Formats: sequence, structure tokens, C-alpha cells
Amino acid sequence: MTDEKKPPENLLEQNLKYLKLSFMKDQYQDLAAQASKKHRSHVSYLEKLVDGEAALRRDRSIQRRIRLARFPVIKTLDQFNWNWPKKINRLQVQNISRMQFVKKKSNVIFLGGVGLGKTHLASALGYMACLNGATVLFATAIDVINTLAVAQKAGRLKQELKKYTRPALMILDELGFLPIDKAGSDILFQVISGRYEQGALVITSNKAFKNWPEIFNNDSTLTSAILDRLLHHAETVIIKGKSYRMKDQIDS
Repeated sequence: MTDEKKPPENLLEQNLKYLKLSFMKDQYQDLAAQASKKHRSHVSYLEKLVDGEAALRRDRSIQRRIRLARFPVIKTLDQFNWNWPKKINRLQVQNISRMQFVKKKSNVIFLGGVGLGKTHLASALGYMACLNGATVLFATAIDVINTLAVAQKAGRLKQELKKYTRPALMILDELGFLPIDKAGSDILFQVISGRYEQGALVITSNKAFKNWPEIFNNDSTLTSAILDRLLHHAETVIIKGKSYRMKDQIDS
């Protein structure tokens, strides 16, 4: 029994395949039949083909940006429980979500205790930035330090730093959750300094600004230099309340 052979591709299909116009290749016959049935003009038929191809490419581009952003989980603002935090300025966050801060290369800092949704909100902003065409990278502060420390030992720090300074938006999560030594503090300073007025930054932290020296190895000079760069163009969102992850225990 021989395998059934596929009909040979015509020249149009070959060229569409060569040009990587997959939507056009897959849909041109069906759309041609629809155009003929509805007496659409050649221009109208061509518009349908091009619109479909453009939409497919936009979707692929969005999916690629989301994949490269390395979100731990995809989150949206619609999924956020605004009723749980005792204090949060919802209108402020919604205004930030208009994404003007990404265009202006400014910063957003979420401050609050654990389990209040800081990472959720930061990820949601990153997701919206991806939908709006911006390149995004999500990373925890400790992951950034560990990755760049290895690169530094290998003599590749300058090259690896570009991964964190190049994206239009970087999300630096969990700053202050774990202690950072002097070497780690210096590395984060290079990342923050490299992004200053070059790209937007979203930071989540469980510590108030007055306690940030504790994050950076009690180096008040370095902390002042970091805050000077971060707060020059920044909005700070304060979130207060009890951990959402402890809700069941609190309610019981």
C-alpha cells in the first residue's frame, strides 16, 4: 500500500511559503471563494488577506514578547482582588496601567508586606506592556545578583548586564526579601544605574524606603545613590494589609 501523495504546490503557494506568509497561504483559497460569492472587489479581497496576515504576526510577536519576559505566571489587573488590601490606591494603579511610564522611561515601585499582591500587579503591568509592543524582562533581585555574579567571575559581566538594561521594561521582584552582601549590592546598583533614564523599571519590595540601607548591606551611601536614581522619575504605590495567602487562616 503506497502513501497518498499530496498535490503539488502551485507557484503562488510556493512563493507565499517562501515569503513566510502563512495566513495567506492557508486562507487565500477560502477568502477568494468568499469574495467571489459576495462580489467583493480585488482590493477588498487583498485587504482581507493582508489584515489576516498582519493580525497573525501581531499575535505571534506578542506571544514571543510574553515568552521572553519570563513571567512566573501570567497575571492581569482584572484578576486582582482590590478588596483584600487594607490600603491601596486603585485609581493610581489604573492610571499607571495606561503605560505612559514605559514611554517616559520612568519607574514604578510597589511597597508593602508579603502576600498583598505586589508581584501580581507588577506582572500585570509587564503583561500589558507586552501587549502594547514593549520588550519586558521579569526577574527577582536574587536571581539577577546570582546570574551576574557568575558572569562577573567569568569576565562576562558587561555582556550579561545588557540583558537587564536592554528591555524597555524590567520588573525587579522581591527586593529586600533576602539579605544582599556588598558584591550583590554593587551588582544591583549597576543594573539600576544602567537603566536610569534608559528604560522603565518596576520594583516590588517589602521594606519602606527608610529601611533600604538594610537591603544594601547597610551601605547608606550606595542606598542614597540607588534611591536618587530610582525616585527621580517614579511613582510609589503603598499597599497595606494582611497577607492574602493567610486569608483562610485569618478567617477561620
